[in-house]
Amino acid sequence: MLVPVFLLILLGMLEFGFAFNHNLTLQYATREGARAGAAAADGTLKDSSCVDPVSASPRPFGPADVDPLVIAAVQRVLKSPGSMVDVAQVTDVRIYKVSNNGSDIGPVNIWPRTIGTGANVPCVSPAQKMDFSAPSSTPWLASDRNNGAAPDSIGVSITYTYQFRSALGSILRFFGGAGASSLTMTDRTVMALEPTP
Repeated sequence: MLVPVFLLILLGMLEFGFAFNHNLTLQYATREGARAGAAAADGTLKDSSCVDPVSASPRPFGPADVDPLVIAAVQRVLKSPGSMVDVAQVTDVRIYKVSNNGSDIGPVNIWPRTIGTGANVPCVSPAQKMDFSAPSSTPWLASDRNNGAAPDSIGVSITYTYQFRSALGSILRFFGGAGASSLTMTDRTVMALEPTP
């Protein structure tokens, strides 16, 4: 009688460990994306250049490169060696404006998942394809971001569907737990844009 109870406890601890690992990776990915967006600010970085993904020649870094740089930072973490996150289960990556008090969310740029069919990653690795496609509309242009005396804050969020890795999901479904084989995870990080002199 005690073996099934101990087995459920063991599977629960194992599943919690897997889910916690996935959640830590998502946290790290949003933090890296927000850090890249905060550092690039409005795209007017002095003495900075990048490699054009089409011509493969150097060109100045500009506002159009900021959001792809954020996505590249997020993707680099999600696909890093040791990451257990299945990028195919990421719904989208959102880049959005946050008010100075941190409570109000402004315009949002939504990058939907398109595994391996997105544009080449500019400024980082032109040979690498992005797993997220550019939004059809960009409500918060990088050129509109304020990184002056009272800088805007940038937020990066990821929505991810975690699929149970152990038999716990199957056991819960057997006892009537509908949809108990997955869990929706969302993580977000907010950082103030770095002021430029």
